[in-house]
Amino acid sequence: MGYFDSKQNVEDYIRIAEGYDGRKLIQRLKAHLPKESSVLELGMGPGTDLELLGENYKVTGSDSSKVFVERYAGLHPDADVLVLDAVNIDTPKQFDAIYSNKVLQHLTITEMTASLKAQHRTLNSGGMALHSLWRGDQCEAFGEMISQQYTLESFSDLIENQFKIVESWTYTEMEENDSLGVIIGRI
Repeated sequence: MGYFDSKQNVEDYIRIAEGYDGRKLIQRLKAHLPKESSVLELGMGPGTDLELLGENYKVTGSDSSKVFVERYAGLHPDADVLVLDAVNIDTPKQFDAIYSNKVLQHLTITEMTASLKAQHRTLNSGGMALHSLWRGDQCEAFGEMISQQYTLESFSDLIENQFKIVESWTYTEMEENDSLGVIIGRI
């Protein structure tokens, strides 16, 4: 059972995350991705960024937590949402872009490598992905969850010959320059 398979943990997360969104990240994506493109959000959680993405794109939300997906679908019955593991991304759908905001750091490095291969397979030719991650070189455990940090160099080592770096930046979420944003293009 995963951490977010508990309704209580989901509700706790929603309270903690209130007021945080990926508006600035989405602005970066908009500089590279045409309006009305199809976007898959990995790890949609309560759907805050999914709604922001939906202002410009055809969005599909996904989360490995059935609790998050069912909660969002109950509030938005017309939404396109999937229970989807970010490692395997087992869907026949293809997308112009993939978006994740502080989600993929919960994967081990081996799982991240597998996810990037699955992302490559899921993206249309010329597709791209925007990921935000905690910046650093440590892996921390928080109960059932891990938080694997990345530098641009350590993340770049994982993309092999599948993607190229389109843009990268550091930014502050809680502490100065604690976060890494990266847009990668499918090759």
